[in-house]
Amino acid sequence: MPYSNGQLSAPYPSFLPLTMLLYNGQLVAETAALPLPNRGLYYNDGFFETMIWDQTGIRYLPQHLARMQRAAQALGLVLPPELDPDHLAATLGRLVAAQHAEAGPQRLRLQVWRAGAGLYTPTTTACEWLATIQAFTPQDGFIDQAAFATRLFTSYSPFSFCKGPNALTYVQAARERDQRGLGELILLSADGYVAETIAAGIGWIKEGTVYTPTEATGAVAGTRLAYLRTVAQRLGIAWQAGRFLPTEVLAAEAVFTANIAGIRLIRRIEEVSFGAAEHPLLLRLRAAE
Repeated sequence: MPYSNGQLSAPYPSFLPLTMLLYNGQLVAETAALPLPNRGLYYNDGFFETMIWDQTGIRYLPQHLARMQRAAQALGLVLPPELDPDHLAATLGRLVAAQHAEAGPQRLRLQVWRAGAGLYTPTTTACEWLATIQAFTPQDGFIDQAAFATRLFTSYSPFSFCKGPNALTYVQAARERDQRGLGELILLSADGYVAETIAAGIGWIKEGTVYTPTEATGAVAGTRLAYLRTVAQRLGIAWQAGRFLPTEVLAAEAVFTANIAGIRLIRRIEEVSFGAAEHPLLLRLRAAE
C-alpha cells in the first residue's frame, strides 16, 4: 500500500512504539509505519535536532533554528513551512499538547530526511519529518573520570556541524567509553585537536577566559555552547574558539561539557584532577542564563 495523502502505510513498515508522534504535520497515536523507500534510513540523507520544551516554549530556540537552517542549506533540503522560524514552536507545541504531557520539561526530537527515492543521487530537495516526545531528565551531575579517545576521531566536512550525518562516530565512541569504564570520552580531530565529547560540546576556563573548539575540528555546533557564548558576551567574559591540543585542556582551571541536558563539570581527565568545586566564572554564566 503506497504512502498517500499524509497517511502512514507501507508494504514493509518500520514500527515505532511511541505514545504520540507528529509525522509531516499529522498527529499519530501509539505506532506509525514509515513508508519505504526512506532516504533517511537508506542513506542517512538528513539530520536531526533535539530540543527541550518547558513552560516558556523551546529552550535556546534561536540557536536551534540557526543550526537547522544551516543543516538544510548544507544538505540541499528545503524545509517545509511547519518547520520555518515563524512556525516551528507552534508546530511542536501541537505534539506537546496532544501528548497531554505532565507539568515539567519535555524532550523533543525532530528527525528530517530527504523525500523521494533514487539511489545516491537525490531526486528532490523536499523533505519529510518526524517529531517525537518524552519526559526530560536533566543531566547536571559531575563527570568523575574522562579520557581522550584512542580509536575514533572527528572529521570536518561541510555538514559536520549538524547532528545526524556522522552519528555512527558517536555510537562507536560511546562503545569505547563504556568499554574503558569512563564517565565521558573526549574526541579529537584527526590532526590531534580537541573537538567535543560524545553528546556534548566541551569548554574550559583559564585566567578569566572560556575556551571552546572551533567547528573546523569537526565538532557539532552545540546550541547550549552557542547560547552560553551570548551570555558571556553580555557579561563581558572573554570567549575564544580555536584549535587546541589536549595539553591545553589539561592545563585548564576547570573543564565542563554543555548540551541541552545540562552543564557538567569534569573532575578528572586522564591523570589530571580539577577538583570538585564549581569555578566562579562558570557560576556567573549559569546564573545569567
